Amino acid sequence: MKIGELARIAQCSVETIRFYEKEALLAAPARTSGNFRHYNAEHVERLRFIRNCRALDMSHEEIHTLIRLADQPIDSCNAINSVFDQHIQHVETRIQQLEQLKQQLAHLRQQCQIEHAVDPCGILQGLAGMPFEAKLDKAKTHLG
Repeated sequence: MKIGELARIAQCSVETIRFYEKEALLAAPARTSGNFRHYNAEHVERLRFIRNCRALDMSHEEIHTLIRLADQPIDSCNAINSVFDQHIQHVETRIQQLEQLKQQLAHLRQQCQIEHAVDPCGILQGLAGMPFEAKLDKAKTHLG
């Protein structure tokens, strides 16, 4: 099948498929005599796997690891469990960061309780007066 058909089946864009190929998440397909990419059922399966991992907010590094492990079907699944345990921890960290963000937003929202002109808006003044470091005071997650 051609790339457009794969994109339709996988419900993603052609650009996404090319990106995953470039990132070596999706194996490069064979080429036809006319130099068109030719995909098969394995590509559909791998693309579905990648997209499901991305839906779980997994990084490309984590997906690479899972693909490498999946390609060794007789090995123990302990390494897969480890990837998931680490990812769960990343999610916990992100939840904590989002809770802090929510608190910051709620604090800013408290700065403007009544309707008035934009100029004296407490939210805008709070944003302008916030220390630069506070905006960047987020721990890095596994996604960067």
